[in-house]
Amino acid sequence: MLEKFVDPLPMMKEIQPTAFLHNNQPYYEVNMIQTMKQLHRDLPPTKIWGYNGEYPGPTFRVWRNQPIHVLWKNELPRKHFLPIDTTIHGAERDKPEVRTVVHLHGGVTPDSSDGYPEAWFTKGFKEVGSHFTNRLYTYPNQQSATTLWYHDHAMGITRLNIYAGLTGVYIIHDDEEQRFDLPKPPYEIPLLIQDRSFHRDGSLLYPSQPEVPVPGVDPSVLPDFFGETILVNGKVWPNLEVEPRRYRFRILNGSNARFYRLSLSNGLPFVQIGTDQGLLAAPVEVSSLLLAPAERADVLVDFHSSNGETITLLNDAESPYPQGSKPDPATTGSVMQIRVTSQLSCPDTSRVPARLTHIPKLEESHSNRTRTLRLTTRPDSYGRSIHLLDDRLWEDPISEHPRLWSVEIWSFVNLTRATHPIHLHLVRFQVLDRQPFDVEKYEKDGKIVPTGPRRPPEPNESGWKDTVQANPNEIIRIIVPFGPYTGLYVWHCHIIEHEDYEMMRPYRVIP
Repeated sequence: MLEKFVDPLPMMKEIQPTAFLHNNQPYYEVNMIQTMKQLHRDLPPTKIWGYNGEYPGPTFRVWRNQPIHVLWKNELPRKHFLPIDTTIHGAERDKPEVRTVVHLHGGVTPDSSDGYPEAWFTKGFKEVGSHFTNRLYTYPNQQSATTLWYHDHAMGITRLNIYAGLTGVYIIHDDEEQRFDLPKPPYEIPLLIQDRSFHRDGSLLYPSQPEVPVPGVDPSVLPDFFGETILVNGKVWPNLEVEPRRYRFRILNGSNARFYRLSLSNGLPFVQIGTDQGLLAAPVEVSSLLLAPAERADVLVDFHSSNGETITLLNDAESPYPQGSKPDPATTGSVMQIRVTSQLSCPDTSRVPARLTHIPKLEESHSNRTRTLRLTTRPDSYGRSIHLLDDRLWEDPISEHPRLWSVEIWSFVNLTRATHPIHLHLVRFQVLDRQPFDVEKYEKDGKIVPTGPRRPPEPNESGWKDTVQANPNEIIRIIVPFGPYTGLYVWHCHIIEHEDYEMMRPYRVIP
């Protein structure tokens, strides 16, 4: 087993514009490159795919209402180094092995810059997918200050491309956020948490078969993937030396399928100030944070009273969540170590504001229509379980056509055993409530019979979201304003193995 906490936490590089276009708008060129990175002191260098050769990719820091333009360039080899299942939709043998397309997760963007799964491209744009329209992406950044992330979204191989390293952080700042006395760099640190497994030679291990092999299919898509080690900012179980002061951590769960329930070993609380889509109305103090894949939490931690302590960031979320087993305390039960051993370099003038922002509450009366959408499973022709959205496959006709500027309630009825993080592209939404229901009765006669009252969201889930945990035996309702663009987008489960194998659907915003 690899020794924990021997490598310092990497501080992810910040990308600078390549040039400036008309109206002084920043322009970036980002190359996807295969390279070697040492991910742990005792591992040989690992082959990864990185944006500009970095894993994780460089961090974008941009300002609200300042558009930027990005040329994403695929400079990767023709052959993939991870196992491709060509029986799943979008990854058939007639497709090039190495295809990429970038999605800015949580970004409010025109559909031509959203990273539609079938808008992929190969090296030098020699081959492109059926929905490819333009090389240059535009991100308008017309949204509140928040922590987003960018990652690959190519149809049928997203799980492999992200696992290979194609992820990065994208931070939007605005004047409202800046007026608070919040910790600023170097006391504001993004933490991108992922899990990985390795061969002895340091190469990434991604299984070619599930635990029970699938006859007639090799490689085969997995139900989900859980690595044996935890990485933060691209290092296995790193350590971070901090001063006895307040820090701001922008935490992102970038794992394929693993949930994290995070806590600090000395009992220090997190003060959560933001979620997926920006600041909460007011800070919320919590003893632990449950993050599904793709969710973000913006938190403050005060180390004033912990001078000289060594603290472990712990994880005790089940895998699969919530019906699986607890993590091993010796391995995946730990995320990183924080050592409060640095001298105070300057006075800490940060503080926790009493109020943060105004979040207008969306009421049911605001909605134009309600959709009831089931999360289901069924076997494929090989006996593998496919997770589906409303019992539809990707290639079935589009069934959701919300109108521009309409407000809809989407009610997810989870008939599976897993919690699914459901992500909608383009939009942000609010959680209305959760309600238990009788699954057995539904399976018997198709009727949804609640077994308890509707429960409002937790205080730290009451802000704007773009990814939400849909729990088993539960109906969760979200209220969604659709805009500001029309066009073709997707919604999907962000357990990436589910997303790659049919738990993704297109939707179209119409005029």
